[in-house]
Amino acid sequence: MNKLIEQMLIVGGSRGIGLAVAEHYHTKVENLICVSRTRSPFGNWIEADVAINADLDRVCAAFENRSLDALLYLGGIWEKNAFTADYDFANSSDDEIDRVIAVNLIAPIKFVKRLIPALERSPNPKVIFIGSLSGLDHQASREVANSASKFGLRGAAQALAIELRQTAIGFTVINPGNIATPEVLNDIASETFPSQIPIPLSDLIAVIDCSLSLSADSYLPEVNLAQTKTG
Repeated sequence: MNKLIEQMLIVGGSRGIGLAVAEHYHTKVENLICVSRTRSPFGNWIEADVAINADLDRVCAAFENRSLDALLYLGGIWEKNAFTADYDFANSSDDEIDRVIAVNLIAPIKFVKRLIPALERSPNPKVIFIGSLSGLDHQASREVANSASKFGLRGAAQALAIELRQTAIGFTVINPGNIATPEVLNDIASETFPSQIPIPLSDLIAVIDCSLSLSADSYLPEVNLAQTKTG
């Protein structure tokens, strides 16, 4: 990992991928801030709902007149019964659709907008978004709002890299298959998900480490991380 990374913000650091990544980095960076609605056991925790503008403002105020070396947006939500036979788009409420897109797509964009000054103060600023294989062309899943948000996140990262080129901020989107979080492992064990071998958390963290280890002269725009044994 880049030794210049001292200030890191992880959004979604209380469960799933975000929790595992926070655990990995909490002894490796000088100042780790985790943002989530439920308490994170790692770093300095800020309680926030990223779908609320006032909460975004409060989180980003922590970096006023300070630098930010790495923004890792690892949070995400999806529709009720997503990735199961019980998912039903026709019965997905407008509020549910709005919230999935607000958390997965709009919030990352708003975070970057608010944190541009802090990122510019870093000698090697990196931004990492967690996307999904279902956000790739011709690989969308049935979950309409979730798939739309993941497609949109890729477009947002590409546009941000163009618009903010002069800042030298590196924007990376990682598109994984199923990662072996406790939640995914439970879904496989309960047969909610088909029998499969999910991607080890260590593999995803290795990709994040790789992205953060690059110099200020380069960045990884996009990485797809697929399972070899999907059942």
